[in-house]
Amino acid sequence: MKTLKYSLLLFISASLIFTSCKKDPDEEITPTPSNPVATAGSLAIHFENMAGDSSLVFNTESYVTANNDTFTVSMLKYYISNIVLTKSGGGTYVEAESYHLIDASDLATGDFTLLNVPFGDYTAVSFMIGVDSLRNVSGAQTGALDPANGMFWSWSTGYIQAKLEGHSPQSTAGGNQIIYHVGGYKGIYNPLKTISPTFGTEVASVSSTVTPEIHIKANVLEWFTSPVNISIATTSFNMSVNQTSLDMSDNYADMFTVEHIHN
Repeated sequence: MKTLKYSLLLFISASLIFTSCKKDPDEEITPTPSNPVATAGSLAIHFENMAGDSSLVFNTESYVTANNDTFTVSMLKYYISNIVLTKSGGGTYVEAESYHLIDASDLATGDFTLLNVPFGDYTAVSFMIGVDSLRNVSGAQTGALDPANGMFWSWSTGYIQAKLEGHSPQSTAGGNQIIYHVGGYKGIYNPLKTISPTFGTEVASVSSTVTPEIHIKANVLEWFTSPVNISIATTSFNMSVNQTSLDMSDNYADMFTVEHIHN
């Protein structure tokens, strides 16, 4: 009898131990935390406004055009939009909400950073000079596209894509001013240009440890030449959408070159 009681106690004890060791099927299992692996970084772009090989200086420095006209600059503004990077071996990165207003009087506007750029080597960049047609007809905008920036005409003619103002002894306008506002976005005088300044043999290598910087030179002298030579005496003032504004946009499409890339 004692042996039977003893065996029964052993059985009950073993059962309790087994039951206490079993996991509750409803018990939440906490996964082991893991660190996600980064797959994208950033890339900086720097626009440097120049006159030939010299940094652009407002009001006090004089410059000479291909037509041998002399002028000074008091304002230079232009839009850069729709930036696309091309990756070595194929694939592209497209910047979201890609609208930047470069104001040569404010150096900070020439520096911005592209975010969430997939790691890799990039061999080309393209961008539009101006604001695309969709945003010209999308109602009131904010940020770089805010009409308060002074780069907007009206809902019918849209954004001023680029501005150049200054003075010249050859000017026939009052006070020897030169005023060139290139605007519009449609029709035969559409000034919007998408360009791809070459990297040459350089690459921009985006990684977890490197944010490359592309330095782009913007040469204001190109407003006056190639493919159309602009005479300041003949054209001192233009704020219309016409052949002159189209000629100027054809000219300034050449003003951007990649000077160098820092990795």
